[in-house]
Amino acid sequence: MSASQHVTSQHVTMADRFRVRRSRGAVSGLALVLLGLWGAVIPFIGPVFGYAYSPATAWTYTSGRLWLEVLPGAATLVAGLILLGGANRVSGMFAGWLAAASGAWFVVGPILSTLWTVNLPAAGVPVGDTAMHRAVEQIGFFAGLGVVITFFGALALGRMTVLGVRDVARPTTAPTDTRRGEPTGTRRTEPTETHRAEPTDTRRVEHRADPVEAERTK
Repeated sequence: MSASQHVTSQHVTMADRFRVRRSRGAVSGLALVLLGLWGAVIPFIGPVFGYAYSPATAWTYTSGRLWLEVLPGAATLVAGLILLGGANRVSGMFAGWLAAASGAWFVVGPILSTLWTVNLPAAGVPVGDTAMHRAVEQIGFFAGLGVVITFFGALALGRMTVLGVRDVARPTTAPTDTRRGEPTGTRRTEPTETHRAEPTDTRRVEHRADPVEAERTK
């Protein structure tokens, strides 16, 4: 019997549909926590290592960094924490959607930010010296980071929508008979009466000599 047939053969309650094992979103949750921390913190500490967007100064706050990096990074972090600590399917799916939306915002946010700035992205521009350096900054700050976050959000969504066998498995115990306190369906086997083969009463037949015959033979 396959796993899907085994699940459908059991009585699946509403609680079974909402309950999910905590390990179901552990990998995605841990990855999202790390990615969220990276996305929210790297604009402030990246300039120390020469990895930055303008303005290339550490711990400098701008509205562009708030809307395009800090907020989506914090949302990704929250989604990861929900997946790590939650055992509910609804909250897990919400975390997956939140992470996917945050990753998408990392990708399209810098492009859309030109709508409220003067033809320049609100996040600034990469400050690398070479084209390769600038490409790595674009990938690590926005495009690549957003794609990876969206991937793990979609992975969490996929795992949360699956109703596994372990999610509905319950320990099976035989119902007890209230009269005797024994499991129903178990018959009490009475010990069979074995008839012992009694030894045959062998009586000795004593042959006594007839006294008349004894006198005749003398």
